[in-house]
Amino acid sequence: MELRHLRYFLAVAQEGHFTRAAERLNIVPPALSMQIKALEEELGGPLFVRTSRKVELTEAGRLFQIEAQRTLDQAEKACQTVRRSLRGETGQVRIGFAGNAVFSGKLTHDLRTFRHHYPDAEMVVSEVAPLAQADAILTGQLDIGYTPDHDKLHSPALLAEKIGLWKRIVAMADDHPLSRHPRLTVEMLAAEPLILYDAHGADESLYATLRHLLGHDPHVSHCSASSLSVLTLAAAAQGLALVPEPLMNISVPGVVYRPLDEPELAANLMLVSRKQDNNGATTAFLTIARGMEIRE
Repeated sequence: MELRHLRYFLAVAQEGHFTRAAERLNIVPPALSMQIKALEEELGGPLFVRTSRKVELTEAGRLFQIEAQRTLDQAEKACQTVRRSLRGETGQVRIGFAGNAVFSGKLTHDLRTFRHHYPDAEMVVSEVAPLAQADAILTGQLDIGYTPDHDKLHSPALLAEKIGLWKRIVAMADDHPLSRHPRLTVEMLAAEPLILYDAHGADESLYATLRHLLGHDPHVSHCSASSLSVLTLAAAAQGLALVPEPLMNISVPGVVYRPLDEPELAANLMLVSRKQDNNGATTAFLTIARGMEIRE
C-alpha cells in the first residue's frame, strides 16, 4: 500500500463516482478501478458498494476513510516540517562572535534580519574568543563565527569569508601627550607601550605588520581577548590601544580616539563556517550574513 492508494480511495469516497474521481486525479477510470480493487484485496474486503449510478462506502470503508485522511495529513505534516527545516525556517543556529562584529553593527544587523525572515528558528549567540571559535566550529559546538582573521581559520574543513574591513585607530588616555595631535602615524607609536587585542594569538597578523612597519618588535605592554578590557587599560594610561574604527562608538570615561594614518593596519572581520554543513538554519543565516538575496 502506498500513499497514492490512499489518495485514490479518498477521491472516490469524496466524489461518490469513479469517473469524476478519475478526472480529478487525472487518470483513466479503468486504472482507478483496478487500483481500488487491488487495495480492497490487500485489506481483505470491499470498501465500496457499487451501483450503476453511484458508489457508497461500506462500514469498513467509512473507518478506512478516517484513517486514510489521518495518514495523509500526517505525511503532509512530516513533509512540511522537513521542508521548513531545510529552508532554515526551524532548527537552531549557534553563533560565536568577537567584539568588532558587535561594534561595527554587522552582527546586530544579521541577527535582526534573520529573526525577521525566520521567526521560528532559534539563535544561540555567545561571545567567544577568536582562536576558540575555529575549534568550536570544527567540533560542532558552534555553527558560525564572527572573528578577525588568524591562522586557525585556514583549516581545510573551514570556510572563512571576509565580510568587513575597517581602519585601525588609537585609543588612549585623554591626558596622554599624543592626544594633542589630531592624527597619528606609526612612527609616533615606536617608543610607546601598546595594548593589543590578543596580539600573539588572534591578532598575530597585526603584530607582524607592526614589526614590519617599525623595523623592530613593538613594545606590547598588554594583550587582552576583550575589547572592553583593552579600552579600560587605555583609560588607565597603561598604553596605547590599537583598535578597529567601529570601537569609536564606545564612550569610555578618560578615553579619546585618534585616527591612525596607516592603511596596512586595517582590521578585518571574517565569517567562519564549516565547508560541509547541511543544517538549514545555518545555511539561511549564512545567506543573510553574506548579503545575498533571500528566496521567499
